[in-house]
Amino acid sequence: MDEEQYLAHITEDGREQTIGEHLRGTAEMAAKFAAAFGASEAGRFAALAHDIGKYAMAFQRRIRGGPRCDHATAGAVECARRGADWAACAVMGHHGGLPDVGSLDDAPGEPTYYGRLRKGLLPGGIPDYAPCWRGDLPRPPVLAGWGQDGVTDSFLVRMLYSCLVDADFLDTERFMDPARVRGGYDELRVLLDRLNVYAERWSDPKTALNKTRWDILTACRDAAARPRGLYTLTVPTGGGKTAASLAFALAHAVKNGMDRVIYIVPYTSIIEQNAQVFREILGDNNVLEHHAGSLADMDENATPEQRMRALATENWDAPLVVTTAVRFFETMYANRSSKCRRLHNLANSVLIFDEAQMLPVEHLKPCVAAIAQLVKNFRATAVLCTATQPALNMQFRPYGLTPAELCPGAASMAGPFRRVTFRFVGRMDTDALAAELSDRQQVLCIVNTRKEAAELFAALPQDGSFHLSTLMCPAHRRAVLDEIRKRLREGEPCRVVSTSLVEAGVDVDFPAVYRQMAGLDSVLQAAGRCNREGKRPAADSVVTVFEGGKIPPLFQANVQAAREALKNGADPDAPEAVERYFHSLFDLRGERSMDKCGVLDAFRRGIEGCSMPFRTVAERFHLIDDATKTVYIPWGEGAALTERLLAGERSRALYRQAGQYSVSVYEQHFKALTPALTCLDEDSAVLNDRALYSDLTGLSLKADRGKALFG
Repeated sequence: MDEEQYLAHITEDGREQTIGEHLRGTAEMAAKFAAAFGASEAGRFAALAHDIGKYAMAFQRRIRGGPRCDHATAGAVECARRGADWAACAVMGHHGGLPDVGSLDDAPGEPTYYGRLRKGLLPGGIPDYAPCWRGDLPRPPVLAGWGQDGVTDSFLVRMLYSCLVDADFLDTERFMDPARVRGGYDELRVLLDRLNVYAERWSDPKTALNKTRWDILTACRDAAARPRGLYTLTVPTGGGKTAASLAFALAHAVKNGMDRVIYIVPYTSIIEQNAQVFREILGDNNVLEHHAGSLADMDENATPEQRMRALATENWDAPLVVTTAVRFFETMYANRSSKCRRLHNLANSVLIFDEAQMLPVEHLKPCVAAIAQLVKNFRATAVLCTATQPALNMQFRPYGLTPAELCPGAASMAGPFRRVTFRFVGRMDTDALAAELSDRQQVLCIVNTRKEAAELFAALPQDGSFHLSTLMCPAHRRAVLDEIRKRLREGEPCRVVSTSLVEAGVDVDFPAVYRQMAGLDSVLQAAGRCNREGKRPAADSVVTVFEGGKIPPLFQANVQAAREALKNGADPDAPEAVERYFHSLFDLRGERSMDKCGVLDAFRRGIEGCSMPFRTVAERFHLIDDATKTVYIPWGEGAALTERLLAGERSRALYRQAGQYSVSVYEQHFKALTPALTCLDEDSAVLNDRALYSDLTGLSLKADRGKALFG
């Protein structure tokens, strides 16, 4: 039997794809993907090796309905025999995920790279492919950067793995389902032209504030000709940072021959409004919004547009992708093909990190390492956007990178954006605080915990008072925010008590804001909700910072660092105060606490004798500790959705819709609510006692935390 007659795939209607056809098709695609970071031949080599094991007769029986067999280890063995361990690891994981590399002492058959490799080298250890394979794998290329250090090596393997698995999926899809259509996007140059046309409406500003916004936008456009690298964009709140960063990103990508723009934001509340603006400017088909609340549909009722978006979420091949920091960084440290497919599309791309100061300090080092790797080794440009100036420069020094500011004059432009006056009043108990808030027509008060928010809200007069917290489902919060914005516009009474969820990306404009003492970044974000449009004098727009009750452990280091930065009456939004705050915060946290999961040490030194622990790190690394369970709420349209869940219906589309009527709670709260819940599985339930969900404050439970959830 000729080698070209051995099969890789058979369709339901009997069409056949040979192994040779599949290897060549996958290799061409993987080489194209890897060319984005100068490793096309490495991508081609790994792809040519990945399905060698399909030449075994055991697999040929499998493809016709026989028992499962291991076909991935064979290609890994052939790569390893040629000294290409980087390719061997990627090939071995192309179905089950990148394994822990392990140790040379691993016994044959252990689920590590070395364990499987040793088994593959034993006679009869894996299905025999040698009699049917010509052995025509080329000499492996030299992989630039390989062997520098464990962290760099891990990213090289993961990125090549991404090229391989995406090419493998796409070549298989092209054969099995040729009617499936991907792409159809406009070129980046076209998107840049659209943005320039849109921006022209700001080119003749009538106010000093809009003149400054136009100057910032112009500075970012002018900076687009700079080479790929690491940049910061430090613009005061209200300075048009989103539009300016997008203008830089598109122009920079066009001038440098880059492939796409990835916009990374901290909160789902920001992502939805940013993505909508981008769609209006650039066209709906060119913008992919990808987060937990935007799961695209692929079921039989999906529209062609929904199917296209669903396909794009698999590998982020759209020209503009808007996603959350959680999804982005957990993808960077993933090991499964379903997530890693996207990675290669980060190479040769512009990465905009909005509100960069909100990267969790406990995971700051692996986040910085990921950004540094993309910039240094994968031809990406990264922009750290912030209204403050987090002291991240020192974090990039070990990688030989120093961020350059895109708009150096922005700090001197602070005058037009000085919209508030800060007032520090010391300790205020709930009654005193409620009395001050009650005397105001329109005011926002932000506190540190959900418990404090509930208690303060209960002390306010009901008429004209509103409550916001993560105990309210997203649809409920949106409805309340709509009413708040309406009242603010029409001058009606509007007193709002909220946790920190309102601080970033929520577009509201209050004449006065109260903020319980917190991290300086949080205080400044809160100030951004006061006199947001600059329509009132700064002297009349007061941000009152007060001390509350006992500081939760989650906030203690941030509060201590803020107090240090504000000593001797320092101006809260002065660059020196912000710099001092982040230095103090990093010192208080300590080096080790900035890599809570030990990710970097795991790749530099291994874990208990196991080198390159891809699988273990992927299981451990979560940007937000997701020790929560989901409670679906029969509120509003959620009532019909929860009925469908209770009736046993399960679909991606249903869960996506029901997610807008859900609340995440900690395990102890979930247990306390158990008598009022109908469990769907061990991590989710439907609330069956509607009396426990208030139209004013949301889900009733004894809350003791108030950290806004990332998406």
